[in-house]
Amino acid sequence: MKTKHVFSAAAFGLGLVFAAPAPAARAASGEVREAVQARVAAEFASLEAIYKQLHANPELAFQEFETAALLAKELRALGIEVTEKVGNTGVVGVLKNGDGPTVLLRADMDGLPVKELVDLPWASKAVKKDLAGKEVPTMHACGHDLHVTGLIGAARTLVALKERWRGTIVFVGQPAEEIVSGARAMLTDGLYTRFPRPDFALGLHVFSHFPAGLVGYTEGPAYASSWAVDVVVRGVGGHGSAPHTTKDPVVLAAQIVLGLQTIVSREIQPGVPAVVTVGSIHGGTKRNIIGEEVKLELTLRGYEDKVMEHLVASIRRMCDGLGRAAGVPEDRLPVVVLQKEGANVTVNTPELTRKLAGTFREWFGAGRVEPVPPITGAEDFSEYGRTVHRVPAVIWTVGAGDPAAIAAAKQAGKSVPTNHSPDVRFLHDPTLQTCVISLAAAALELMPARGVER
Repeated sequence: MKTKHVFSAAAFGLGLVFAAPAPAARAASGEVREAVQARVAAEFASLEAIYKQLHANPELAFQEFETAALLAKELRALGIEVTEKVGNTGVVGVLKNGDGPTVLLRADMDGLPVKELVDLPWASKAVKKDLAGKEVPTMHACGHDLHVTGLIGAARTLVALKERWRGTIVFVGQPAEEIVSGARAMLTDGLYTRFPRPDFALGLHVFSHFPAGLVGYTEGPAYASSWAVDVVVRGVGGHGSAPHTTKDPVVLAAQIVLGLQTIVSREIQPGVPAVVTVGSIHGGTKRNIIGEEVKLELTLRGYEDKVMEHLVASIRRMCDGLGRAAGVPEDRLPVVVLQKEGANVTVNTPELTRKLAGTFREWFGAGRVEPVPPITGAEDFSEYGRTVHRVPAVIWTVGAGDPAAIAAAKQAGKSVPTNHSPDVRFLHDPTLQTCVISLAAAALELMPARGVER
């Protein structure tokens, strides 16, 4: 069954109700909205140029040198105190504006090893070296260039409106989201100790399959955990003509792959999201040789830590049991390795999510703000709310697709190219304005106005 996205609160059964603001508050917020919109309109040509520059010059994880330098330069030009090379290539800008809450605004900076196939004047033709030193075509196939530009626009806006709020804003340019390592690297490097620790952590992500202008929110789990598991299936090699003298790891690997498919269907309670995918199999050297080992690479997804732990335990049990059933010697049983770079589930703090959803409705109108379902993609934004401080955190969705193209694809029973596709196309206007305004609006909502106690 194909899932259809219907943008209405009733469709998702949330039944959210937001209290209307008092008339005085509404008038004041209307004045602020007009000031923000005027600032964004004035800055748009400059921001558009920055976006196109970033899109044409993407950089891979932990190698965002030019992107980080551009962000640092833009923040410094606004009088913001900037520290570079936090968590390798991360950027932290601190803007203090009197007593009040501390709000962290995060934008991830890295691109992907994807060759862009969209015909645009600012399309990427870049070829970069990855962390292994291999040259690969590189593209902003996930919209992080919009995130960075949106953060710059929000910084310009909030600096221009300093008389409207008080508190501290921490602007974070995060590296290596695509390998779900950058947030952890920045936190390990003292993001919450060297700099003001936030009372709230906020971020956004653009998606091409939602129409540009949409602001979507997800209360609770929003992105799945993503854990990487490697399985080394070992055997006893020999000649392909004499399989009886061997313990064939290829056959055992095939049994393991099929067996793993029963974990979700037979061990996880129906209705609880979980994914076990074997994405890579490598083994053997020649058709008449039974080799010594086969390597499997798996990705696991889920929304609960206990579910993820169950998946790993079941994989270990199944690999061990099937190895023993195949008669593999004790010292050659399969080896299961849980990699460390996995992302944890991203959970939006419910109360804060509801608060910001109300804010976005005031700023954008109810027709442009809707709940969206969680996805099984992963996001290391999760790390900002998982430290011992348990900082309330929310990441929201910004639509970036051409509404006409989305409607035409839907009519044809198809879908538009999505994030990570070489054909993905982000409609930067009005997406960029939505990014800037939603970041500024969220920050202003959480900051007390000058002369007003909250």
